Amino acid sequence: MGKLDGKVAIITGAGSGMGRATARLFAKEGAKVVVADVNLANAEAAAAELGDAAIAVHADVAKADDIKAMIDAAVTTFGKLDILYNNAGFSGPHQPLDAVEDDFLDALYAVNLRGVYLGIKYAIPAFRANGGGVVINTASAMGLKGRKGLAAYGAMKGGVVALTYAAALDYATENIRVNSICPGMIFTGLAGNDPAGGGTFPDYPGASPMERFGHAEEIAAAALFLACDDSSFVTGVNLPVDGGMIQA
Repeated sequence: MGKLDGKVAIITGAGSGMGRATARLFAKEGAKVVVADVNLANAEAAAAELGDAAIAVHADVAKADDIKAMIDAAVTTFGKLDILYNNAGFSGPHQPLDAVEDDFLDALYAVNLRGVYLGIKYAIPAFRANGGGVVINTASAMGLKGRKGLAAYGAMKGGVVALTYAAALDYATENIRVNSICPGMIFTGLAGNDPAGGGTFPDYPGASPMERFGHAEEIAAAALFLACDDSSFVTGVNLPVDGGMIQA
């Protein structure tokens, strides 16, 4: 038996990288998966890998209507919603705070923070109808520790950390758990490689105290733990999966 047998999960940003690796693992563990992504072609390719266990949905998490439609698709197709993984996000170039364009700051906010907030907000009715649920957010090690050139990105991910703490308390009595994963430097293969996470793994000893990048599959494993009953008494946790980066 799989750890997610009978569960229905939505994963945003699931067309590539960490989201795609998580979709594979969740399906392997028995879940039905809504593969949501702003790039529909990538979402469809990822869902096709999983066969009848998945559907692809276009979703721009900066748009409330897209989030509502994504949740409706899960309930309409699979009958309920058990797990929402708010994974979609992006970073951008390393640059000092005063060099960040205002429009870029607004885009970071819309996707990386507001999108997570709206995902939780609109999933709550589906969770209540189901007697409970699990929210997993992708924050970042940079939301726990500052890094030169990433003030804007770190601010949004720090917001996800604070949002996770507060939302966990809002719904703790309703069997709705809210946690986040704080990745460090994870190689997803997206820099000039295929969206499934392929390509040559870089030789970059400074990526973490463990002297390597993390793998997308290592983030997926953390997401599985937070999604399944192994973590039934865990809520309000921002879990670093960073090779020790925030300790350095």
